[in-house]
Parts: sequence; structure tokens; C-alpha cells
Amino acid sequence: MTAESTDNLQSLTSLTVLNATAAQERGLAAIKAGQQAFDLSNVTSVDSVAVSVLLSWQRAAREAGVQLMLHNLPASLKNLTKLYGVCGLVFPGQEEEQDCTPVAPAAAPADQHHHH
Repeated sequence: MTAESTDNLQSLTSLTVLNATAAQERGLAAIKAGQQAFDLSNVTSVDSVAVSVLLSWQRAAREAGVQLMLHNLPASLKNLTKLYGVCGLVFPGQEEEQDCTPVAPAAAPADQHHHH
């Protein structure tokens, strides 16, 4: 398997409702072709649908018996996975590397740490 024949999704620049279906199908095809790592470093535009695309990729990978690694996600997309509480599902086995710590609610000022 050569790098040229695999699609690691580096050419993907957005993951929004406008291209979600195409991106999802592309990812699923890449997983079927044996791709085990996606590089999303060029994705600059995301919305909430991106999370469901990532989850569908992971589900397909799990069914194919492979561990799919997602790399270089934009911060906005990582934050969405935390917001929806699915960070551990999107990054199975990568939780530490990806910092899946839940995002603190915006209402609580970060400098107020109360320990009871």
C-alpha cells in the first residue's frame, strides 16, 4: 500500500453541512481501502455536523476492525467533540494525546477554583 493510493483527507479544507455527505463518504471509502490515519490539518471551517462525520468514520473503522487515528484537528472541532461529550469516541485510544478534558462551562470564570 503506497501513500499515493491512500486518502488521508489532507486535501479536506472544510467539514460543514455543505460538504458533510461527500466528506463522510470519502472518509468511509478511505477506511475501506485500509487507511488508518486521517490528517485534518487543512480543515479550517467546521460546524456541528463535523462531529457526526467523525463519529461515523470511527464506527466504520471499528466495524472494519481497525483503529482510526485522527490527527491535526482544528481547535474549533476538538472543542465541539468536548462540548458534545464525544471526544473519547472520536479519539479512541488517543484521549490523552488529544486532551479530552471536558470544556468548562462558559458561565464559570476560569480564575475561580473552589475546592469543597
